[in-house]
Amino acid sequence: MKTSLKYGLLIAVLAMAWVLIAHNVISNPASMVHQLGTPIFFNVLQFALIYLGIKAVEREKGDRPTFKEGLKTGIGISVVYGLTLALFFVVVLAVMGSKWMAVEPGSHGGNVSRAQMAQAFVGFFLLSLVFGLIYSTVISFFLAKRAAD
Repeated sequence: MKTSLKYGLLIAVLAMAWVLIAHNVISNPASMVHQLGTPIFFNVLQFALIYLGIKAVEREKGDRPTFKEGLKTGIGISVVYGLTLALFFVVVLAVMGSKWMAVEPGSHGGNVSRAQMAQAFVGFFLLSLVFGLIYSTVISFFLAKRAAD
């Protein structure tokens, strides 16, 4: 649990930094940096830190983790990351309003309903879990301890 918390929060903090820097440097939410760069950055970051989290479990144990341990670690990291970043976006929305949300291509935000906001937060959290499951499965497959033949 300690590993999941540490690496999940690290992903969230780095993603928060990306969001704040990207929105302060490039104010148009429909720009390629926001539309293409952000998802790539978030996914590479999540993959890399799940890998590092599973390797940290390996160092703590002194042996390679089982597939199940790796999978649980990766999912735990993703849950912490998804919840933390969703809460960050709730705070940003409360402080900044909806101007950072691109509602339509070329839009600078505007009137966003509470239902749309809730869908965005739930969607982000669920996607972080789905990608976390996929990344954890792939990483655990390659790093897991194999049974002796």
